[in-house]
Amino acid sequence: MTSTGARIIVARMIRTMDDLVPAATAVAVNDGRIIAVGALDDVITAMGGEPFEIDSTHADSVLLPGLIDQHLHPLLGATTLATEVIATEDWVLPGRTFPAAHSHDEYLARLRSADAALADPDEWLLSWGYHELWHGELDREVLDSINPTRPIGIWQRSCHEWYMNTAAIDVLGLTPESVAGRGAVSDMIDLDRGHAWEIGFFNLVLPKVSGELLSIERISRGLRQMTAYLHQHGVTAFNEPGIVWRNEPVELYQAMLGGDDVPILSTFMVDGRTQAALGMDPADVVADATSQMERLPAEGKVSLFRKQVKLFADGAIISQLMVMADPYLDRDGNPDPLHRGEWIIEPEQLRSYFRSYWDAGWQIHTHVNGDHGLQVLLDIMEECQQATPRTDHRCVIVHFANSNEEQVDRIARLGAIVSANPYYPVGFADKYGEFGLGPERADAMVRSASVLRTGIPLSFHSDLPMAPAQPLFLAACAVNRTTPAGRIAGPEQRISVHDALRAVTIEAAYSWRMENEIGSIEPGKAATFTVLAGDPYEVDPADMHRIPIVGTVYQGHWFPVPDDLRVAPLGTPSGGGSAFAPSALGCDAHDAAAAGCSCQVARRLAEAYRQVHRAA
Repeated sequence: MTSTGARIIVARMIRTMDDLVPAATAVAVNDGRIIAVGALDDVITAMGGEPFEIDSTHADSVLLPGLIDQHLHPLLGATTLATEVIATEDWVLPGRTFPAAHSHDEYLARLRSADAALADPDEWLLSWGYHELWHGELDREVLDSINPTRPIGIWQRSCHEWYMNTAAIDVLGLTPESVAGRGAVSDMIDLDRGHAWEIGFFNLVLPKVSGELLSIERISRGLRQMTAYLHQHGVTAFNEPGIVWRNEPVELYQAMLGGDDVPILSTFMVDGRTQAALGMDPADVVADATSQMERLPAEGKVSLFRKQVKLFADGAIISQLMVMADPYLDRDGNPDPLHRGEWIIEPEQLRSYFRSYWDAGWQIHTHVNGDHGLQVLLDIMEECQQATPRTDHRCVIVHFANSNEEQVDRIARLGAIVSANPYYPVGFADKYGEFGLGPERADAMVRSASVLRTGIPLSFHSDLPMAPAQPLFLAACAVNRTTPAGRIAGPEQRISVHDALRAVTIEAAYSWRMENEIGSIEPGKAATFTVLAGDPYEVDPADMHRIPIVGTVYQGHWFPVPDDLRVAPLGTPSGGGSAFAPSALGCDAHDAAAAGCSCQVARRLAEAYRQVHRAA
């Protein structure tokens, strides 16, 4: 880490995400803050005779505002990726690559190899990434065939499901008697099949397996890997939306994520799901959440957002447990009465918790994936708005997997904002079109263009490990929407390069109420930048995610990506050679300043939207 006094950083191009000065070639910084931005001569003039140095380190590079992952899970990212990863896509991590498994036989062969590699016969075999649509049926009997005596735990790709063999069930002390009599929790665990899901997993299994799955050694190793991975892909800030204090190593976060060698802002917020699982009285949740805020500082490299909370509506999209308005479909396209979604927080309980936080003036982020789940959430929000009107509440619709156009209009009318996972249509539309949703609903997942046309602020997140924590890759998913089969899922929902980059910079900061601190390169803000070897506005949009990350500047300090990790972000948003053309968006995706283009209209709408909903 190096730093000097005042200096002017020159670059081949600086994409600021500031509409007033959208492009520049120089930025003056001092004491971790931005002083001036623009052409070199103008920035020198702005220094007003103050001494400075010219820093040409990045003269051949392109600077963006520090890339932001609006929503990821450090505990899940650290632990899942520190297991034997056998997933639906390749995972390329610092020091190791886990190739995808594409069939039942391939998946079981990988499990057998992992089992054989463990010398200790009593050591757990833990793996993450399984998905039935790719890997076939999995249950207790299948896992017993891998090894009947070693405990085996399989964390499903969504992290909302868990599979066990007989040895694991015995080690955890799970019996029919111990899991019975707990209402909806008991309904979401099937010991005969060795399967637990949603609140059955989170309430009955996770506390028992956490000593093995969430060991300090595994978490420490995983956090080191995760921070290297995030830096490798240019991430300078993330949020864990809902810290579960009883499971998460807060002191370890402070020690490891807060180190001087970690160029990343790590933020957290209060978790409401735990309160619901404990059956807390709605009248008590705000006081409980307020007490939680004292456990981490409000500012600093590892901090907790004040008066922001994460609630949950329906189940995980990757498990197809989201609550849908129309039935799920079987492989023949017929309604499947046995396939249903689940509520993580039942609607009436969600309504009472939401109302408590709303009336107390909190910003509420709500996990929701199904279109019926979204309808319930919007009904609750509208009831709260009518009873206790608020401006600039910035309630965040989190994930935004399934929706319809009327719901998008309603989100705008209610003054909510959207943080979406653009990987869903890329990673899952092919399979979900064949089973569960059908082609039309699968391809319409994550209506990014509809959100922008309505003027709703839009940010993106990986939800690591649900998608790779690679902001350029996420942006490319939204721009291209090209699936592994090489087709475009919902071409009308593609957005411009500029709007996609805003979604991983300034709009992500806006969703956290940090737009005055990070997210764009403007005077007064933190001098935090992501340094690229190329310009996303100049390359073929199908290849924008392949631009190598050179490093990051974090609050004025330079952190290069090590040479052995300086590779282009990997992923397949361009599929097998996409024929994507920017003009199909109705604007030139390479020329964000084109007068009257659709992305300019969207930004003007967004700014008008903010003016209407900004707090008085």
